[in-house]
Amino acid sequence: MPDVLTMILAGGRGKRLLPLTEDRTKPAVPFAGIYRLIDFTLSNCVNSGLRRVYVLTQYKSDSLNRHLSLAWSMLSRELREFIYPVPAQQRLGQDWYRGTADAIWQNLRLVKQAKAKYLFVLSGDHIYKMDYRLMLDFHKARGAGATIAGVEHSLESASAFGVAVTDSDGRLLGFHEKPENPLPMPGRSDTCLVSMGVYVFDVDFLIESLEADSQMESEHDFGKNVIPAMMKSGEVFMYNFRNEQTLEPRYWEDIGTLDAYWKASMALLELNPELNLYNPEWPLRCYHGQYPPARTVFSDSDQIGFVGNVLDSMISEGCVVVGARVKHSILSPNVRVRCYANIEDSVIMSSTTIGKNSRIRKAIIDKDVVVQNGAVIGYNMGSDRQRFTVTEGGVVVVSKGTVVSS
Repeated sequence: MPDVLTMILAGGRGKRLLPLTEDRTKPAVPFAGIYRLIDFTLSNCVNSGLRRVYVLTQYKSDSLNRHLSLAWSMLSRELREFIYPVPAQQRLGQDWYRGTADAIWQNLRLVKQAKAKYLFVLSGDHIYKMDYRLMLDFHKARGAGATIAGVEHSLESASAFGVAVTDSDGRLLGFHEKPENPLPMPGRSDTCLVSMGVYVFDVDFLIESLEADSQMESEHDFGKNVIPAMMKSGEVFMYNFRNEQTLEPRYWEDIGTLDAYWKASMALLELNPELNLYNPEWPLRCYHGQYPPARTVFSDSDQIGFVGNVLDSMISEGCVVVGARVKHSILSPNVRVRCYANIEDSVIMSSTTIGKNSRIRKAIIDKDVVVQNGAVIGYNMGSDRQRFTVTEGGVVVVSKGTVVSS
């Protein structure tokens, strides 16, 4: 689509995901074994034909930039296709990006150079599969200046999002960022429509709105400032992200906390997960390292035979499970699990070694960790809190590169 440009906001600190974001920006956090969070948004772009993409980076972007170079350099520059990282550069003054709208404002020169008619603005840290072409068709059909994607969400936890009020045609009548008392949808006392952080704008309409916002004292945020101001024009609509046949909301997850990360990871292991990673009609792309196939190994240590036992789990390439038990867990590439170790309900990230006789339960273990022989994680919350991060939901999180002693 030559008249469409895309910008992905990928500079978030992700404070609530610490320590996973201690050395990387939130969109670069690994997920589902082989992916990074940003791979889902980028796969949506490529599968939807949005192939002129700028990734706006800021906070600790080295890991993300390396990943973009390794995994997303396959587009044709000769066909004017690209996925290109753009660092914050203080182009309009001494400030770094002050908000989501300011990030676009500081890079409007790229929009003007592209001579695009429509601009998609996307978040780089959400998990979902979406054909953006359907949203663009909705936007054009209504002659909208701006269209926001929304998904039906439980009213109980909607205060963490931007909540919309619309008429029957989708025209935005009200928008409240993280309200204390969210308004339900008409006729749905327990459900509301929340913003997904997915926007499409007519470029001229957007430029006019950003120019006005730049001259005001505000947080320069789309949800808090720009969208509410745009609504006065009557040209802002909300696209309901749902299955048009069943009218059921489609899968969308904002991985905002460590507990949400763990729950979303465990949900992938269900018999029929809402997020289907195995649909060849909508491939999810990522970087694949040069690893051999995963394997399990029979161990006859101490003359006692013990089979590498993997149950209800996702095992990535390069993993070796030697005479150990892995149940309802996700192993990222190049993980080694030694004899008699036991892992349950956990996420183990790349190049981590799990020692003999160790026990791990309900944990997230970051990259390059060494769990020494006999170490125990997730069985004693008091002891774990002295050494690691423990969430409100009881998930133990071990930082990258830690050596866990017994």
